[in-house]
Amino acid sequence: MNVVDRFLQYVKFDTQSDELTNMTPSTPGQMIFAQALEKELHNLGLTDITLDDNGYLMATLPGNTGHKVPTIGFIAHLDTSPDLSGHHVNPRIVENYDGSAITLNPEQNVILSPEEFPELLHYVGQSLIVTDGTTLLGADDKAGIAEIVTAMAYLIKHPEIKHGDIRICFNPDEEIGAGAHKFDVERFGADWAYTMDGGEIGELEYENFNAAVAKVTVKGRNVHPGYAKHKMINSMRIANQFVIMLPRWETPEHTEGYEGFYHLISFEGSVEQSVLTYIIRDHDRDRFERRKKELEHLTRKINNEFPDCASIEIKDQYYNMREKIEPVSHIVEIAEQAMRNAGVTPKVVPIRGGTDGAQLSFKGLPCPNIFAGGLNFHGRYEFVPIPSMEKAVEVIVEIARMVGEK
Repeated sequence: MNVVDRFLQYVKFDTQSDELTNMTPSTPGQMIFAQALEKELHNLGLTDITLDDNGYLMATLPGNTGHKVPTIGFIAHLDTSPDLSGHHVNPRIVENYDGSAITLNPEQNVILSPEEFPELLHYVGQSLIVTDGTTLLGADDKAGIAEIVTAMAYLIKHPEIKHGDIRICFNPDEEIGAGAHKFDVERFGADWAYTMDGGEIGELEYENFNAAVAKVTVKGRNVHPGYAKHKMINSMRIANQFVIMLPRWETPEHTEGYEGFYHLISFEGSVEQSVLTYIIRDHDRDRFERRKKELEHLTRKINNEFPDCASIEIKDQYYNMREKIEPVSHIVEIAEQAMRNAGVTPKVVPIRGGTDGAQLSFKGLPCPNIFAGGLNFHGRYEFVPIPSMEKAVEVIVEIARMVGEK
């Protein structure tokens, strides 16, 4: 079975995560998928296969070098985003893409067009896997899983390629920020690892946002509006005042590269109470801390005008893994060279988001992120070029070979 066959099989599993269940894995479909993968890994001949109650599937491809070399790992996540349905995913292969608009769903007039998604034009002449316009595709991160499993199968069939012990793990709930929470780094036993969870071909990432979530609660007082003068306190109006006090240009729709932002993701309100939920992001740790302090400062300003009506709760989510990767920068250099050896130009870019590798790096497992090949994640316009997945397999094999030689 090749990487495309595996991917088309894997996306049939409905594995959307759900942050509201407070369970691990957060949805039963992830465990069903993990159990199917467990059987496949047994059939391939991997060893030390374990699937724990939390949905973490680990396995080993034993080394064949005859001498001690570092144990490396490859990691991908089982779940897909809750942003759009992953039920009854019906993928389609567009052969030899010609650069024109692709009609995903004629009934709903869903069109994947290079006018709206110009990155499509980078893949003219290649075969693309697309959705039917009603669901996401699931390349994030079932492409990564398919690539890892295919690479392990290739190494088993080609024992002339010398490599050390290779550990793999497929974990739940990355999309809701919990993928690394119950990851047992000691049991995994790798010296370092790579998450196969990046985007377009060539991406190599070892920097990500520092991240926090902030909840601002505004209390109001409801009085009959005909008799409300000097009595009513409308929490929604005060909450709106808080929103416009933040700089309008420091939002996701106005930032790129290393620029951080405040992102209002939820506004729930009535006269009596309103709750604002923000995510705070910045690559620079000092600026990240200043952003949190700014929200606290604005809360105090609101309370100066409307005494004791506002409160804030801020919780850190993850940190920039760069500080953990730089002391072991050779693991990035190996991945860069492996890409070049596979005919891929490395694109070292900061992640404008998070990754399991960030949390794992702070748990003692340095873990840069490598492309899985997909684009337009989390929506109906998601697609993955087949050659990108095939190159990702080559890169995994090449990393294993290079570490085995060293």
